[in-house]
Amino acid sequence: MTHQTKIRALALALLFVVGGSASAMAADTTTRGITVQGSGTVKMVPDAVRISVTTNVVASTTKDALGQSSGVAAAIRKVLTANAIASKDITTARINTYPEYVYADGKAPTISGYRASQNFTIVVRKTAIAGTIIDQIVESAGDNATVDSATPFLLDTEKAMNAARVKAVNNAKAKAVAYAKLLGAKLGAVQYLNESTSNYTPMPIVYGAMAKADSAPTSIDVGQQDVSVNVEVRWTLK
Repeated sequence: MTHQTKIRALALALLFVVGGSASAMAADTTTRGITVQGSGTVKMVPDAVRISVTTNVVASTTKDALGQSSGVAAAIRKVLTANAIASKDITTARINTYPEYVYADGKAPTISGYRASQNFTIVVRKTAIAGTIIDQIVESAGDNATVDSATPFLLDTEKAMNAARVKAVNNAKAKAVAYAKLLGAKLGAVQYLNESTSNYTPMPIVYGAMAKADSAPTSIDVGQQDVSVNVEVRWTLK
């Protein structure tokens, strides 16, 4: 085979490969299909409450402030233990100590004392006793702690997520079937499915001040929480 003949043969082979690939790509892009979005939402009653509590003590020295703050924290832990709150559900988010200053016109600020604080995040797995726990914390800590917030939430969203997925896929398929019928076609195989989720978390109940011991008992209204799944599905048409 001459050199020119080899070049012609190679060129024909390359043309065949490129042509074959182009045909395959054309077939992929021209496959009839339909892409739709579907959504599914289920409403669930929160089964837990997350409580945020902060100790707040001012003393003449940092050591005294921190020691008194630790004493208040111990009293809060005693309340939690009495209500069967497990240690895994009690988290210290932060401990702070810092000086308190007095500011006077024309004078340099002076230290009036030292403040110590410790913030707890507490998970109460029995929503019915969340209000009682808050009242007992108030009673035990007095004016040396604040209940910052109480937020109802779902401990386990997997069951709700699965139910929402069923609704979302059924919703998407109903749309796809309707569109296929309008086009005089039928649904074929699923080519892909993409999912996105969203959970609505109720706004925390904020406590701006400590309640008085003789006031009405605290009640936490847990309401409902939306768990939503959104899907995008593509089917071939036949």
